[in-house]
Amino acid sequence: MRTTIFTIILVVGCIIQAAAQSISGAYHTKINDIHHLLLFVDGYVTHTVYTDKEYHNTQGGTFNIENNTLIVHCEFDNKNPENVGKDHRFSISFQNNQLKVDEVAFDKKATHSQALDGLWRITGRKVNDNIQTMQRGNRKTLKLLIDGYFQWFAINPAEKGFYGTGGGNYTFQDGKYQENILFFSRDNSRVGVTLTFDGKIEEGQWHHSGKSSKGDPIYEIWSREK
Repeated sequence: MRTTIFTIILVVGCIIQAAAQSISGAYHTKINDIHHLLLFVDGYVTHTVYTDKEYHNTQGGTFNIENNTLIVHCEFDNKNPENVGKDHRFSISFQNNQLKVDEVAFDKKATHSQALDGLWRITGRKVNDNIQTMQRGNRKTLKLLIDGYFQWFAINPAEKGFYGTGGGNYTFQDGKYQENILFFSRDNSRVGVTLTFDGKIEEGQWHHSGKSSKGDPIYEIWSREK
């Protein structure tokens, strides 16, 4: 009996994991002049709302899929912070390269795999030529990259804190990482700006250097968030 139960649990777990992997990607819809962007990767999902010139809001968290239901454990929501820490359920279906979430249809963007695709957390920063390691805590800055789209966000789920986000399109090739900004919560005037950085992966860590959106020199180390 115990073996049978264990086998069932294992099989169900594999099915859920496979479903989470199969939904991985970038999805977009536009309602009137408002863009809605969904990014799924490594068990994390974000939903961002913006126009061509103005950021509106964003939310996200960890997720799993059960019986055609998307269950999101909210880690941040700058419009409704009371949602943080709660599980939210949405009906989903996927057909003909289109994802429906509570009957809202999102078109899946073309698959464009790159070495940086995944969920990353900033774990180090160069200060005065020395790399300072960041201790893990409730406050964190994550960066999600998938199929040519990126989004970073600074949050503290324990305090329902949200401190900023930005995102858009990205490429990573021949040691160069490039971003084209589609939304930026701190400064709408940065929309449309293209930023180029040096990038490399060493021992599983992403070394990211260049100049920030403000023109300040940066050297950051990012690690994959497990």
